[in-house]
Amino acid sequence: MRSAALAVTLSALMVAGPASAISRYESLSKTCAAIQQLIASERAVILRYPAKGASLVLYDRFVSGNGQCSVSDYAARTSVPTRDNPLCPVYNCRASSAFNPH
Repeated sequence: MRSAALAVTLSALMVAGPASAISRYESLSKTCAAIQQLIASERAVILRYPAKGASLVLYDRFVSGNGQCSVSDYAARTSVPTRDNPLCPVYNCRASSAFNPH
């Protein structure tokens, strides 16, 4: 019985595979095209960027599409400032609701 439990545990670990870390970037250090290419190739990244009209630094997770959001979320269009574009279009995950059912 003990060896069967060990075999099931090892099988589950082998199927799960290693978790991959999410990359982090400064949005103002890259062009809009470079940010969009990073998101497309990595599927999800964390970007740091300055808040509008404030000295705060913000960060968020940006995704290539709905497939990188949880079941109850959807990929919503937003923007981040980049070296060459103050409103570079990207997507991040937002919660679906009865008022916004995506």
